[in-house]
Amino acid sequence: MITKFDCNSHKIFIIGLPRTGTTSVSVALLEMGYKVAHQAFTKQAFELADVVSDAPCFSDYKQLHQLYPNAKFVYLERALDAWVPSMQMLLSRMMVHLDNKTGKFHPILKRSFNHSFDVNGIDNPLDAEHLVRSYLSHKKQVIDYFKQSNINNFIGIDISEPDSLPQLRQFLARDLNLSGERSIDNPIHSCSKGEGFPHLNRGRNVASWDEYKHPNKVSTNASGPDKRKYFAYKLP
Repeated sequence: MITKFDCNSHKIFIIGLPRTGTTSVSVALLEMGYKVAHQAFTKQAFELADVVSDAPCFSDYKQLHQLYPNAKFVYLERALDAWVPSMQMLLSRMMVHLDNKTGKFHPILKRSFNHSFDVNGIDNPLDAEHLVRSYLSHKKQVIDYFKQSNINNFIGIDISEPDSLPQLRQFLARDLNLSGERSIDNPIHSCSKGEGFPHLNRGRNVASWDEYKHPNKVSTNASGPDKRKYFAYKLP
């Protein structure tokens, strides 16, 4: 059983898989004035951020929904013919660090990738058919879950579509008002038709978030009253 954590807090979770545009969305939301953590591995990081994207959100969205029932969830889609080679490139760089025993990545990052891609359970996690199955399974589980919950708190977008950024702004502006800074009557940015997301993390570039400097960035491993502890839940 998960105890609701600060249930009055309006959070935004970006729950698309890696290489679907999580960095581009995160940067766009920084520019709108949100405090953003691209990956969050401590309770404090979740508390400090308005928005959390990537790991562990793409694997833990059900648990996060229970912890933050007022949160909004943004699923990111990407055409499989573009996503699969991009994901293969990413995993080719990450696999040595995702090993449960010897990998240097944070345990929560390892858990997220293992939960969604079974990286430590199959012979070839980079296999294209395996990745397609993983993508489609994740998408189906997300859609099925949010069909049973409050659909007003969920949106799916493809950031390659020209109107995806205005759609996201409208979705977030519906009833979100953080500290009086954002509201339907006083949006930070207007929704210009055809305005798109920034194009980041393209090709073999996987470090754009670290290189992007902005005062609203929240540290992945932010320390707070509980030091660097994470929530107590476990994935099934």
